[in-house]
Amino acid sequence: MATRSLWRTRAKLAVAATALCTGGAAATVATSDDPAAALKLCTAVPLRLLRDSATAASIVFDYQYSLWGLPEGSNERAKIKHEVHLRSARKLQELCFRNGGIYIKLGQHIGQLEYLVPQEYVLTMRESMLNKCPVSSYDQVCEVFKKELGETPDKVFDEFDPKPIASASLAQVHIARTHDGQKVAVKVQHAHMTDTAAADQATVEFLVNTLHRLFPSFDYRWLVAEIRESLPKELDFLIEAKNSVKCLENFRKLSPHIADYVYAPEVHWSLSTSKLLTMEFMDGAYVNDVITIQKLGIQPSDVARLVSQTFAEMMFKHGFVHCDPHAANLLVRPLPSGKRRIFGKKKPQLILLDHGLYKELDFSTRFSYASLWTYLCWKCNTPYPRPFPESSTRHYLAYLTNSEHKN
Repeated sequence: MATRSLWRTRAKLAVAATALCTGGAAATVATSDDPAAALKLCTAVPLRLLRDSATAASIVFDYQYSLWGLPEGSNERAKIKHEVHLRSARKLQELCFRNGGIYIKLGQHIGQLEYLVPQEYVLTMRESMLNKCPVSSYDQVCEVFKKELGETPDKVFDEFDPKPIASASLAQVHIARTHDGQKVAVKVQHAHMTDTAAADQATVEFLVNTLHRLFPSFDYRWLVAEIRESLPKELDFLIEAKNSVKCLENFRKLSPHIADYVYAPEVHWSLSTSKLLTMEFMDGAYVNDVITIQKLGIQPSDVARLVSQTFAEMMFKHGFVHCDPHAANLLVRPLPSGKRRIFGKKKPQLILLDHGLYKELDFSTRFSYASLWTYLCWKCNTPYPRPFPESSTRHYLAYLTNSEHKN
């Protein structure tokens, strides 16, 4: 009976997926500004949804069938559960690679959730998703350029390297040189990413909600809500450009003592759109590349202090926080002014890249977070935090962001 019920669940998912595919495809073609591109997408989206449904049903069936009748807390159940976690993580990994787009982004996100999802998923995604992102062909890049700027890259720029220097889940970066000789980095969104992302987001949301209704203990709706909020911002490169400008303005106005030590590439607005972003090209060492940082004459401890202080300023003073500070988005170079510390060591400058996703924190959130750190650092011994004077917390806000980097 149990097996029959599980197969019925798989059938329900397949039927629902088929219905969604048919209706969604017709609606997309009918309302699109580019019917040819929409039709091309609609031949792929139904296949992706069916693939999603089959993978989800297979994972659910594996858990339900493999763990059926095994007592909670038994060694046998723990062993089998570990094996199912591994199999399911690999199935999800394969799905992400085959579908690409936001599925890669989803896999990367899962790889950072060691505090929420089984370790087997975290390790599987972390080992693969960060280094295997899709790469658009040069023809696809030209397609985006013609749609956004009306010309191919070789006409827009004096030089344009068709081979990207980096690729991520949503876009890739090329080196180019403007007609006035400036070296720039050009971020190009993967072709049709906006339309595909919208369809993929709806698909993932449908599957997660369906699985939750069938199996209430499976509740990852919070992950869907997070993607729904962040993805549209990351797909609009003009938002990213404005965020980078606002970030530096905040340091100049609110944190002048550290402003010279934090930098973001200058945006070339006339060569940027929602799907193309042209920025000043930056040379520097990745923040976790200790050997290169030392070769630049910079003390790694100074870099660590600068990174901590930079994000403390954002969190506790600005309330406008860069939300994707992994190593590839943080570069270090010697401070351009040439200032040196004692014993001839150079002072570092932190370069912030990828400003697509920021979080705004109101004063109440910043106040509460500062209070939390106050108790953690001062080791409050009471079993429950007692009310902390606002004046003292304001003082501690200043203490947390206190700088050794003076002009």
